Amino acid sequence: MYRFLLTPRWWGINVFVLLAIPVCVFMGSWQLGRFEDRVQAHDTAQEQADRQAAPSHTDAKARPLDSLLPVSAETSGERVSATGRYGKQLLVPDRELDKRTGYYVLTLLRTDSGKELPVVRGWLPGTPGDASAAKAPAAPSGEVTVTGALQASESPGSNGVSATGGLPDGQLGAISAASLVNLVRGDVYDAWVTLEKGDSGMKAVPAVAPENSGLDLKAFQNLGYTGEWFVFAGFVVFMWFRLFRREREFARDAALGLLPEGAEPGGSAAAEVRGA
Repeated sequence: MYRFLLTPRWWGINVFVLLAIPVCVFMGSWQLGRFEDRVQAHDTAQEQADRQAAPSHTDAKARPLDSLLPVSAETSGERVSATGRYGKQLLVPDRELDKRTGYYVLTLLRTDSGKELPVVRGWLPGTPGDASAAKAPAAPSGEVTVTGALQASESPGSNGVSATGGLPDGQLGAISAASLVNLVRGDVYDAWVTLEKGDSGMKAVPAVAPENSGLDLKAFQNLGYTGEWFVFAGFVVFMWFRLFRREREFARDAALGLLPEGAEPGGSAAAEVRGA
């Protein structure tokens, strides 16, 4: 009754099932692992934010800039210090703080190493059209030592960063080395610092968590894909058993001489595949 399992067609079906199930299980497990990694990153970022908000963190000694580079999920938000002289000043418009629209005042600090460090000295209220370099307080002259939170370079469309271009001279959309490379001379750090105390009466810009460290839409997409792959694996098993049952019934009817005239072996399974 089960000799049909040895036919070439069923060999093909069985090989497909034996390959499809492990692939579906592997992909589902991989997507689940990605979701768990994002949950772990979220928990780590939350613990780090709580630690940085504690009074003991602000009292801790700031670490040298170069000792925390390149910026990672572990070093983002850490208290850092750098020494140099302020130079070119830019404005970063369309930034929210306390539910109000305004702009960051960003000044490049030429450090002792000769590289330029973007430093956000503070935030001022105003619409993008009001962002004027003349309204921004001038940076202190002479050598200064800045202390603040280390931040990773921004990318357009993330953490409220505008993806629009065509900004006026003296304005910047995203704080990153890639955005600054054509605006300043010399090398630029692939990082920036937001001062822990706003300069010249400006409001301090709080540090933000690094990208891809929260339970965002991508995390739940991973969870949804996990369910889809496991459903696919179950569907493959279900279809195999359904085809097997139909073929077995067909073989039993053939052995009892109950097949209708003109019926061919394997007809019901083939019809099932076509119907699926």
